[in-house]
Amino acid sequence: MGLDIILQIIVLLGAIFIGIRLGGIAIGYAGGLGVVILGLFLGLKPGSIPWDVILIIAAAIAAISAMQQAGGLDYMVKMTEKLLRANPKFINYLSPACGWLLTILAGTGNAVFSLMPVVIDVAKSQNIKPSVPLSLMVVSSQIGITASPVSAAVVYMSGILEPLGWNYPTLLGIWIATTFIACMVTAFIISLITPLDLSKCSIYQERLKAGLVKDPNEILHAEDKPGAKLSVGIFLITVLAVVLYATAISSNIKWIDPVIIPRDAAIMSFLLTAATLITWLCKVEPSKIIETSVFKSGMTACVCVFGVAWLGNTFVSAHEAGIKEVAGDWVKQAPAMLAVAFFFASMLLYSQAATAKAIVPVIITALGISATNPHDSYMLVACFAAVSALFVLPTYPTLLGAVQMDDTGSTKIGKFIFNHSFFIPGVLAIVISVSLGFLIVSLL
Repeated sequence: MGLDIILQIIVLLGAIFIGIRLGGIAIGYAGGLGVVILGLFLGLKPGSIPWDVILIIAAAIAAISAMQQAGGLDYMVKMTEKLLRANPKFINYLSPACGWLLTILAGTGNAVFSLMPVVIDVAKSQNIKPSVPLSLMVVSSQIGITASPVSAAVVYMSGILEPLGWNYPTLLGIWIATTFIACMVTAFIISLITPLDLSKCSIYQERLKAGLVKDPNEILHAEDKPGAKLSVGIFLITVLAVVLYATAISSNIKWIDPVIIPRDAAIMSFLLTAATLITWLCKVEPSKIIETSVFKSGMTACVCVFGVAWLGNTFVSAHEAGIKEVAGDWVKQAPAMLAVAFFFASMLLYSQAATAKAIVPVIITALGISATNPHDSYMLVACFAAVSALFVLPTYPTLLGAVQMDDTGSTKIGKFIFNHSFFIPGVLAIVISVSLGFLIVSLL
């Protein structure tokens, strides 16, 4: 490895580190800084910007933030809250299931923010450490992105895999089944190996004596906004329409042929249509939509994907030939190594979609995968969930939110960066999901 490559890696990791230290939208800013240094001082040509991924995220956030302003997101959370409070003994299973389902429907894991206080209260009422259901829910919300029909990651991967012989319903079925089962099995294992008794937690006892722990709250009976249910109905019908349209234009099904509106354009236009209908029929004030938490976090995600993915693509494209050779050899010898590559790339690129966009083309070229030689494409299907390792570095918003909201102190970040409450559940969920993926694709 030459000095120039070492310097480039230092800049790549250094920019990411600076962004992580600054936090929030600054992660994307720092990506732009890295591109400047790599380009002007180290001679690398700027890589491609994943505009399709960014625009799909923006369209999804436009619809979801309109639904939130109409009261729809609060209504969905309220229904979920009732389920959690009605079955408190099963909190370790219901919290990841609810986090997974909300992410599947909304296409963003940020929906779990509103559930966190509920999960904490229910766990405390059952003398269960909140760290267990909280960590399971956060991890499930991240892995659920790889099974959501409106997520940019799924849209991108299905678009890549369909020409290789995989139809959209099959892909969605595999990813929904493997991720959900993985989340539930992970919940079982974590509940089995983790001491759950909250009363025996020394940190909790200290905080309890100091008066820093709130009593579990009763269910809130806030009134729904007039357009809440209608906004949820419009959004869910849109999600169904996305699935049906993507199925109809699938290369193996071809219910619609020729295809006038391609998949990406259809999904973006459907979501913007949903946003229009919600704003109009639910009488939402457009100027207030940009003030919602979903809009703010979603636009932050767009900037983060913009900067960090651009930085990653700049480095990868400069060394594409070498990466193809090494990656090709590794994956040919052990297909599961693709999951390892996805895992570490997503840890740095901070986005499931950006990771897929950066790694998949390299692997396809390295293995010679094409429409006439699609055999090795099964690896991409089986390993897809591994792009969800956003929990490894304890900086992701939902992870930090869980730590900050848990007043018992059981959900924590350790002194050694990786020894936090989310690491083991996250690794387990990905390993199980990838293993199930290989099992299922071997049977097809």
